[in-house]
Amino acid sequence: MIDAEGKNLGVLALGDALALVPQSSGMDLIEISPNAKPPVARIMSYDKFRYEQEKLEKKQRQSQKQTDLKVVQISARAAENDLQVKLKRLEEFLGEGHQVMINMRLKGREKANKSWAEQKLKDFMNMVKTEYKVIAPPRYAGNGFSAQIVKK
Repeated sequence: MIDAEGKNLGVLALGDALALVPQSSGMDLIEISPNAKPPVARIMSYDKFRYEQEKLEKKQRQSQKQTDLKVVQISARAAENDLQVKLKRLEEFLGEGHQVMINMRLKGREKANKSWAEQKLKDFMNMVKTEYKVIAPPRYAGNGFSAQIVKK
């Protein structure tokens, strides 16, 4: 049992602990760590306790590394310069630590020549200078090919 000032009051029975809580002060008896032996309880405002818990959770979420999925779309018939622009953007995403999905959309009769389009996607992936790991290899889905990579 811990009182409102933070002093340790020792091990108390539940009835004794509840008797120590002043009724008109707006304080509550809050179980801080239920898994401890014996469980730790504290006299404090529940609103303050909830605020501190939310603040702690928010800080923990911010400290976790955020990895977003970024998408780079290319065309099977794109010119070399267009591919270089997309390649530069892809390198930026990998440098920032993001996971990148490369989509190659096929239109009309391009869908009939899947092996050619897959080879174009592999050629584009070979142009990437940054060391990367393939998470999802190139596969046909919907109206084109897609692959996912992440920086090693």
